[in-house]
Amino acid sequence: MKQSLPFFPINRRQWLKQAGCGLGITALTSLLQDHHFLVPRVSASDTETSRSEHPLAVQSQQFQARAKHIIWIFINGGPSQVDTWDHKPALSRWHGKSIQEFDSGFKNTTGFFKNSVGTLMQSPFSFSPRGQSGKMVSSIFPQLGSHVDKMAFIHSGFTESNNHSPALFMMNSGLPRMGFPCLGSWVTYGLGSENQNLPAFVVMSDPKGRGLPKGYAGNWSAGFLPSVYQGTHLQPTGIPIPHLIPSGKASDATQKNYLDLIRKLNHGLHENNPEESELTARMESFELAYRMQSAAPESLDIDSEPAHIHRLYGLDNSQCDHFGRQCLMARRLVERGVRFVQIYSGGSDNQHSWDGHSDIAGNHQQFAGETDQPVAGLIHDLDQRGLLDQTLIVWCGEFGRLPVAQTGEKLGRDHNPHCFSAWLAGGSIKGGVTYGCSDEIGFRASENPVHINDLHATILHLLGIDHKRLTYRYNGREFRLTDVAGKVLHPILA
Repeated sequence: MKQSLPFFPINRRQWLKQAGCGLGITALTSLLQDHHFLVPRVSASDTETSRSEHPLAVQSQQFQARAKHIIWIFINGGPSQVDTWDHKPALSRWHGKSIQEFDSGFKNTTGFFKNSVGTLMQSPFSFSPRGQSGKMVSSIFPQLGSHVDKMAFIHSGFTESNNHSPALFMMNSGLPRMGFPCLGSWVTYGLGSENQNLPAFVVMSDPKGRGLPKGYAGNWSAGFLPSVYQGTHLQPTGIPIPHLIPSGKASDATQKNYLDLIRKLNHGLHENNPEESELTARMESFELAYRMQSAAPESLDIDSEPAHIHRLYGLDNSQCDHFGRQCLMARRLVERGVRFVQIYSGGSDNQHSWDGHSDIAGNHQQFAGETDQPVAGLIHDLDQRGLLDQTLIVWCGEFGRLPVAQTGEKLGRDHNPHCFSAWLAGGSIKGGVTYGCSDEIGFRASENPVHINDLHATILHLLGIDHKRLTYRYNGREFRLTDVAGKVLHPILA
């Protein structure tokens, strides 16, 4: 039992001083809330671990997980399903005809450029059967095609926006608006980190100077979750993690003393204000940065890999060496316990990404050439190391593209929110299968349509998380990644 402190009368000056400090704390709290440095307490969960004290501690799964890690190959810009994985021989018969003849419900506003809608256009690429499953694969994927028996294809995906930024937010966070936690943040929040010396969620963007995806860092934002769960963006060139090397000549012991002192001061504040979890999250980030000073350089040192691994990922190929380095880095990170790695293929828009509004043939040939060997090498490497079963690979963009031509000097394809293709591999995915299908020309999802909520629910399920039970209380409401929808795609699970 605590002893009561003796009462000492105070004079007017002392009272004003103490009252002023209280008012100062109140004002500071208000400012921190305004700048989103303070967030509501995490809602009740199925774990006994105190998130306020250890926000990245490993959390218990709700049921047996099939996968431990995710590598998302984000095909930024919107890949054309009919030119990649969804073979549509009927497009040859409909080539040159109006889409209105096929679908009278088509509107010129379906895409983004309503004044450039041409006729139906067959794929400029040839398709051939690959693997024992006989999956028809575009000629732009000569190496990935050899792995189709490890992949589960979804040909009936659809989304809610035909514009890049909201579609990117939708694919990442389940909602077509910024400010909501992305999938990687939800996963980190739900499961914690297996390696306390590395970030749990890592993002890599285009290293060829073509910019960030539309929506920028909002695509890997923690939203209203504590900021400790947001993605760590590796710089595409130069030092991957800025400010990781300490400035000045402070020794390890000195840095540790600084952190210990700050932790001691913050601990007292936290005891008196347990609802202010963001303070602890920010402290956790500082301590993680300190621990990463030794762990991160070794994890990202792909030059230490043998020559045959470099060749496997295409590091000897000038067209794809940049993406090969990122895929190899992803393998090294998941090997060391990183939970979620997302790699963006391409940069901002148009010819800087898979956004093939003009010259769809040249655009997709280029970006497929940048990714085909590295991703195929990643699958092979993970498989050989016994890591593929516990690592889920996702290949997907923010939407698909129309089967009609977009007119211009060189024919392209406009955005299509009504249908896109994706594939998953590893992580106890059933290989060589297809779920859902599009219509005869690849315009709309026609059988077993898959909403992005369904894709997210399936990914969480593979990680041992019930998407309906992973919640966070914010603004008086329990939020979840899949909002009020989502179903697990059991037919593609092994």
